[in-house]
Amino acid sequence: MPSDEKRTVVTCEEAGLDEHDSLATIRHADDLLLAKLGYKSEFRRKISLIESTAIVLSILTPLASVTVTLPFPLASGGHVGMVYGWIIPCMFVMTVAASMAELTSAMPTSGGLYYFSARLAPRRWAPLACWITGWANVTGQVALMCSSDYLTAQMIATALEARSDGAVKLGLGPTYGLMIALLVSHGIVCSFKTSILARINVYYVVLNLGTLIALTVALLVCSGGQRVSAKTAFTSFENNTGWSNNGWAFLLSFYAPMWTMVGYDSAAHLSEETTGAARVAPIAIVSAVASTSLLGWLLFIAISFSTASIPRLLQTDFTIPAGQLYLDVLGKPGMLVVWSILIVLGYACGMAQGVDASRVIFAFSRDNALPGSKWWKRVHPGTRTPVNGVWLVMALSAILGLLSFSDAALTSLAGASVIALYTSYITPIFLRLTSGRHTFEPGPFSLGWWYMPIGSTAVAWTAFVIVLFLFPSGVNPTADTMNYTVVVIMGVFMFASLSWIFSARKWFKGPVRTIGTSTSDDSIAHDGEELEEKNEMRIEEREMSG
Repeated sequence: MPSDEKRTVVTCEEAGLDEHDSLATIRHADDLLLAKLGYKSEFRRKISLIESTAIVLSILTPLASVTVTLPFPLASGGHVGMVYGWIIPCMFVMTVAASMAELTSAMPTSGGLYYFSARLAPRRWAPLACWITGWANVTGQVALMCSSDYLTAQMIATALEARSDGAVKLGLGPTYGLMIALLVSHGIVCSFKTSILARINVYYVVLNLGTLIALTVALLVCSGGQRVSAKTAFTSFENNTGWSNNGWAFLLSFYAPMWTMVGYDSAAHLSEETTGAARVAPIAIVSAVASTSLLGWLLFIAISFSTASIPRLLQTDFTIPAGQLYLDVLGKPGMLVVWSILIVLGYACGMAQGVDASRVIFAFSRDNALPGSKWWKRVHPGTRTPVNGVWLVMALSAILGLLSFSDAALTSLAGASVIALYTSYITPIFLRLTSGRHTFEPGPFSLGWWYMPIGSTAVAWTAFVIVLFLFPSGVNPTADTMNYTVVVIMGVFMFASLSWIFSARKWFKGPVRTIGTSTSDDSIAHDGEELEEKNEMRIEEREMSG
């Protein structure tokens, strides 16, 4: 892959093409780079920088994320949990986002993370690294899709309850039914042309950020007599978790930002549909994570100032406690206006996540890694989208949504998505620091020599978070209150491990080249040794010239 941004000419040989291949059909440098990475372009490149950033922001959706994850810091530190339990993890997440952005700039493919692992791992271990990363990412994407529509269903239930003054209160069954309806509608919408969805997301982001800023100001201005002092807002600590150790209780507040900060790899998965992907995708990742961190923190500070009683919010009858806060501060009309916007934003989040997850399914199936891959990798000739992959995501999300009948559904879904996705995030970053440190060729977005301290921090932080998210949110868990994260993660891990041991290790060789192949068993992982040798020669040449 070219590391010099001024280099615009890629030869047939470098692109992995024979002279007789139809190079004329590849219209610009993005497709030439993709060809060099081993893939034929199958999508229309219609996504711009603004649209790519908008899609990532729609998935992170700071306004809705802060609102629905408020129970975590409320119980785990109160005011301190809201203010510091958000910003501390966000600073560490930036190291993961920056490392991922560098990898995406060098290898902009729909496969994203598992492709990175295949290229950076030693040849012998490349297929296994690819297999682990791919299955972890697929699991996380489905869990995130499920949790997104589950929380949107909860927001609808809260709106109905507030509108009826408590007369209408949906139980777990009707809420699950709402989630299924949302999944079906998202299946239809996500089958449309990507260019249409990308354009719509720009308007959603404007609505998201505008409402967040307006709500932040409104909470500070309208809280009036119930507004607490700065000392209380920034230093008051309350432990309502049941855990006796206050330090451990505070750590549980990290659930809010960590569950929010997932899905920003969507820019990588949509890179084959992005114009100027090597530049656009990494900028979208870093800018979206940075803005979500800052705006979410400002909103949490405003919420901390306007929260007069932590126990009142924790004991509310509303499905989502933030509804009680907005009702107390803004009144019923104001709360319903904000909540209506939140429902729209929650739906937009599910739409963006459905697109992202379907691209992961498509890419992994393109490399024949999923059962029934021949179905899931099909691209609809009219919309040029993986319609079958979209509906597989929705079906799996509906099955995983059965966890919503548990009292710890939010904790379980958040834990499953965070652990699975961050496992897929950190695997190629770890390989970049180890086996790939001499062979990696950066793209236009490069961390330079900072890659080592930034990547090492990202790896250490992720290892800590994975352990944290396996614990239950309260003491003495029962069948209804236990954290089912370990069940979801271990279930997929066992299936993927047994599949590897008894079958996949014999035939799965990593990403499969779809262009310029000379044999039916040509894979990108097989090119690893040749790639390492070429890069070692380049390193020696540089040292001699230096």
